[in-house]
Amino acid sequence: MKKVINICSSMSSFLIISLCVLSFVACGDNKDSKTKQNATSQNDTPSDKVYVVKFAHVVSSGTPKGKAAELFAKRAGELSNGRLKVEVFPSAQLVDDDKVFTEIKRNNVQMAAPSFSKFTPIVKEFNIWDVPFLFRDNEHLHKVMDGEVGDLLKSKVTEKGFVALDYWDSGFKHFSTNKKPIIVPHDAKGQKMRIMSSKILEEQTKAIGAIPQVINFGEVYSSLQTGVVDSAENPLSNLYNSKFYEVQSSITLTSHGYLGYLVIVSEKFWKDLPDDLKQIFKEALHEATLFEREETQRDESILLKNLEDYAQKSGKLRIFTLTPEQKKEWEDVMLAIYPKFYNIVGKDLITKIQDIR
Repeated sequence: MKKVINICSSMSSFLIISLCVLSFVACGDNKDSKTKQNATSQNDTPSDKVYVVKFAHVVSSGTPKGKAAELFAKRAGELSNGRLKVEVFPSAQLVDDDKVFTEIKRNNVQMAAPSFSKFTPIVKEFNIWDVPFLFRDNEHLHKVMDGEVGDLLKSKVTEKGFVALDYWDSGFKHFSTNKKPIIVPHDAKGQKMRIMSSKILEEQTKAIGAIPQVINFGEVYSSLQTGVVDSAENPLSNLYNSKFYEVQSSITLTSHGYLGYLVIVSEKFWKDLPDDLKQIFKEALHEATLFEREETQRDESILLKNLEDYAQKSGKLRIFTLTPEQKKEWEDVMLAIYPKFYNIVGKDLITKIQDIR
């Protein structure tokens, strides 16, 4: 009997030890399982994954915008150690600005910098950038862009399903024509003038008696060359780098309006981008933005000198500068049509910009 008890006791001890071992192993497995699960969760996006960014724009690579796009591509790659691969497509090689919004929505294009007028169909307040003689100079302009008004406009673009980031410059616009030089407003009467799609630009063109013609940027040169349109408004960078001066007989330095760009990114792409790369993306873009603005201002004097040299050597181009009296005549005509813009951008927004010092 005693022997049986000892055997039972031994079996009990064996069972207890076995249960403890199994329990320990189970706990260990559970801990390992959780660790592996956490590791898997944290590594859903491999740290070496490369994110390709197709950056489409419509101007030539030699413009400040084109150079800034290339700089952004370079810096994004460097700062991300190759995890951001930016492919730049200038001169509407991939898509023009009229179709780029659809392609960004589909995430076929991840990045673009359309001109402000392209945003007006989706955010009517973006017409504010086209209001003639609203911005006094570059300093005033950048205070508007980088302040409350600029943030408000970007938020409205973001509400439409795009990620709105930085504003880029193209410069103040001037009139050019292959007919009668447009020195004072009535000189434009009857001329077919190429404009971007914008209600304010339509009103501006009609106010000086010209006939507005909305034409894609990529078709402007041929349209001027063949006489589809007679005149246009462009900053010096477009006039020179896109060679519009070759098919125009005069340029008048009116600085009547402003042309700029808003850099936008695909919402789908941005949501999928890890937070660390978002920060790097913004840092590289900020560098490119500062460069682009400085390059635009630096280019103004160089481009004007190039155009003057061409005019002198070729005898085919004349360049006019407004007298104070002529500029006042332009301002009087343009300021008189501001009330027509109130139902588009709001009187308050115009007043707020005018009050910025």
